[in-house]
Amino acid sequence: MLLLFAAVCCAASAGNAISTYVALKSGAQDEGGGIAVGGSAADIPLRMLAAYKQAVQKVGKHVPKCRGMRWPILAGIAKVESNHAVGRNVADNGDIRPRIYGVLLNGSGAGGNTTVFPDTDGGRWDGTATGERAVGPFQFLPSTWEGVGQDAGGDGIADPHNADDAALGAAIYLCGNGRDLAKEPQLRAAIFQYNRSDEYVANVRGWIDQYTAAADGPDLENVTGDVRTVIEAALAQRGVPYSWGGGTASGPSTGVCCSPSGKSGASIRGFDCSGLTTYAYAQAGIRLPRTAAAQAGVGRRIPASAGTRALQPGDLVFYAYAPGRDATIYHVGIYVGGGQMVNAARPGAVVRLDAVNAMSGYAGGARLL
Repeated sequence: MLLLFAAVCCAASAGNAISTYVALKSGAQDEGGGIAVGGSAADIPLRMLAAYKQAVQKVGKHVPKCRGMRWPILAGIAKVESNHAVGRNVADNGDIRPRIYGVLLNGSGAGGNTTVFPDTDGGRWDGTATGERAVGPFQFLPSTWEGVGQDAGGDGIADPHNADDAALGAAIYLCGNGRDLAKEPQLRAAIFQYNRSDEYVANVRGWIDQYTAAADGPDLENVTGDVRTVIEAALAQRGVPYSWGGGTASGPSTGVCCSPSGKSGASIRGFDCSGLTTYAYAQAGIRLPRTAAAQAGVGRRIPASAGTRALQPGDLVFYAYAPGRDATIYHVGIYVGGGQMVNAARPGAVVRLDAVNAMSGYAGGARLL
């Protein structure tokens, strides 16, 4: 089992994966869910993105003790709640038309609601006095909006159907009495408060990871030639889901085998760690063996004793159960500089930028270019 684990390149138990890549930088979306260099694609309308960023700037006025609020957090919520109001018109002042209404919460079972919520706003926000329904791009109940709604646009009205007001209200709600959202337990608690479902938390958290990965990027100003080709090929796949055994020289693929925890990547199209490196290096005409341990035998080996400072952009980065014994290598990434690597870390995650020290058992690197 250990050999299978090392060979196919996985680091943790499987979980739900997000299958759609979202780009916030240049790049055209390909059929595998990744971003190919050239063109442009983004699933967040620019006016909505501006609302999220503005809310981050303003939330401190309302919750001074709040720490760690970032626009990808708001984007993760809005993606799940309303798909960023895509299909609606968002005016320059932030007003969204037609308005976004959830199902009537009358206990009918429609849309998953099983509890009756009596009307609290006389239909002012949810368009009906017969009951309650969630409203706006962040799907607030009118009763909840009453406690967190603020006027972000300066028109004197706190309107949950206005992008700026709704985003600020969501930021206030998630901040609570002063959470530090940079701390994972507090971030998860905030999302759980928004919707008391572990599945919901995992879904939103996955989108936050994707937006964060898409928004951040390394400085490649001085990186040229095949090294740049490899790094850009890997970076272009940020947000593509981890798939156990997934990934070929041609791009993402469905998994082909099972993990030690019994989860299969067969229904998930994406990359595992060595699948990602295989693909990225293929774009520079270099064919790699399929497993992380085998890839350690290609190129000039950089010993772990040299430290991470010996790494250069484009190097493979290895991790082992027993550093010094390459047969125990279980993971590989691609170094991009600045202490970061492109990483297909584990089931339930997506291809992303990680610190080199994010994985345990640093086992050095290999230079192929």
